[in-house]
Amino acid sequence: MIIKGSQVVIEVLKEQGVEVVFGIPGGAVIPLYDALYDSDLRHILATHEQMAAHMADGYARVTGKVGVCFATSGPGATNLVTGIANAYMDSVPIVAITGQVATSLIGKDSFQEVDIAGITMPVTKHNFIVKSPDKLADTLREAFFIAKDGRPGPVLVDIPKDIQTADINFVKRKDFYVEVKKHQVLEADLVKAAELISSSKRPVIFAGGGVIWSEASKNLYDFAKKHMIPVTTSLMGLGCFPEDDELSLGLIGMHGSRYANTAVYKSDLVIAVGSRFSDRVAGKAGGLAPNAKVIHIDIDPAEIGKNIDVDVPLVGDIKEVLSLLNGMIKEKDNSEWINELISIKDKTSFKYKDDGKLKPQWIVERVQELGGDNLVVATEVGQNQMWTAQYYKFKEPRTFVTSGGLGTMGFGLPASIGAQVGRDDKRVVNIAGDGSIRMNIHALETMSVYNIPVITIILNNQTLGMVRQWQNLLYDKRFSQTDLNPNLNFSKVAEAFGVTGRRIYTKEEFTDAFSEALSNNKPYVLECIIDKDEMVLPFIPAGGTIEEMID
Repeated sequence: MIIKGSQVVIEVLKEQGVEVVFGIPGGAVIPLYDALYDSDLRHILATHEQMAAHMADGYARVTGKVGVCFATSGPGATNLVTGIANAYMDSVPIVAITGQVATSLIGKDSFQEVDIAGITMPVTKHNFIVKSPDKLADTLREAFFIAKDGRPGPVLVDIPKDIQTADINFVKRKDFYVEVKKHQVLEADLVKAAELISSSKRPVIFAGGGVIWSEASKNLYDFAKKHMIPVTTSLMGLGCFPEDDELSLGLIGMHGSRYANTAVYKSDLVIAVGSRFSDRVAGKAGGLAPNAKVIHIDIDPAEIGKNIDVDVPLVGDIKEVLSLLNGMIKEKDNSEWINELISIKDKTSFKYKDDGKLKPQWIVERVQELGGDNLVVATEVGQNQMWTAQYYKFKEPRTFVTSGGLGTMGFGLPASIGAQVGRDDKRVVNIAGDGSIRMNIHALETMSVYNIPVITIILNNQTLGMVRQWQNLLYDKRFSQTDLNPNLNFSKVAEAFGVTGRRIYTKEEFTDAFSEALSNNKPYVLECIIDKDEMVLPFIPAGGTIEEMID
C-alpha cells in the first residue's frame, strides 16, 4: 500500500509490538505526530526530551521490551543525549526516533539542524540517518533488531522531514532478520571452567545486570542451588537472585556489605555472570579477589578482560553457558565455606542507629514491609540510591530501576513513570533525594495529567548528600556548594502540579501517609525530612580495597 513515510513509522512500530511511545512534538516531527493522531498507539507527552528518553528506559527495564521515544531535530534531539547515554551504559534497549531537517537542507546550518547521528555515535549501539524513502521501513526494523540482539542497547534513527512526507510503497513484514556473527563457547574453556568450579573450596558467583537482560535469573538460581555456591550482585544485578535466600550475599562494591566484599576477597574462584567489573566494584587493581581465579561469562566479548584479568572466558548467552556447565561439574560439599560466610554475615550485616527519629534506612525497610511483593522500586542517584540498594531486599528481576553506569541525577522520576506505564500490575515507588529530583521535577506534570500512580518518596536532607559525605570523610569537612535551598517545600511543589503532597517528620506520619498512598490509585509525593549528616555506610573510597572500608 502507498502511504506517507510518517505512516510507515507508525506501521513498523505496531509491527514490532510497540504499544506506547514517549516524546514531545516539534517542527521536524509534525508529520510523524500527524500520523500518530490516527493510530491506536499510546503516547505519553513529556515536558523535556531527556525525560522522554528516561521514560522509555524505565519502561524497557521492567518489561524487557524495547522502549521508544520521539524528539524533534536540533535541541529536541540533543536533549535526548543524556537519556541515550544512560541507556547505553546500562545496556537498555531503546529506539530513539528523531526528526531532521529536509535532506536538501542538511549541512547548511539550517534552523534546528544538528548532526545528532554524529553526536550520539559514542553512546549508541548503532545509529541511522534515513536518506531514501525506500530504506525507511527496513531501517526501523533493523534498529529494533540491533537494540534487542546480543547485549541490548540504544539505537537512534534520524528521519529527515521530506522522508516523513514522501509516498512509500509499504509492505508488512514479520520475518525481518539481520545475520550477525554468533560467538560459540569453546569446549576447552567449558572443561577448564568446570574443573575450576569442581576443585574450588571457596567459590563465589558475582552476578550482574546481564543475568536480567538474558532472562537467566531462574537458570542462575538453579545453578547456584545445585552446586551450593553463594551469590553476590552488582547494583544492576539486584533482583536477579532472591536476597532472602541463604546463598544470597547481596550488594558488592563501594557501598556493598562487608560480608559480600569479604566473601569475594577471601574466595579462591569468582564466577562472574553478566557483570563488567566496573570501577565501583573492582576498586584497586588486584584488590578485589587477590587469591582467586576468575571465570567470566558474558555475551559481549569486549567486556572479557577489560577491567580485570580473566582465567577462563566464556563468551555466550548466560542461559546456554550455565546449561552446558551444569552437567560438567562434579558434586562437592561447600557447606564449610557457606557456614563461614553466614557467620560473617551475622556479624557484619547492614546496620544503622535507630534512635526513634525518621531515618532513611528505616524508610526503605518500611516501604518493603508495607508494600510487600507488589512493588517496583526506582531511585534517583546518590545516597537515596545506595540506601535502597542496601536495605531493600529484592527478590525478583525487573523490580529495581536505577541509573548505574552513568549515575544520572534526575533519572528516577521520569523512569518511574515509564516503569509504571509498563507494569500496571504493580505499584512503582520512586525513592529520591532532594538534590537529584529537582533536575527533572517537571515530570510531576506528566504524572498528574495521565494520573500515573507513582509514589515518590523524597529523602530531603537539604544537601547534595553523597557529595557532602565525601567532603565530610575525605575533604576535611570543607562543604563547598553542597547546601541546598532550605525553603523549598516539595510537597507544595507537588500540589502545584496537581499531585497529592505530604511533608513528613516522624515515623508515624510516614506510615500513615505511605499506607494512604498505597490505598489510592493516584500519584503521591511524600517529602521526608532527614538529617543532612546521615551517611551511606559502609563505604570503600574510590580505587580502594576492603581493607580501607569505612564502616
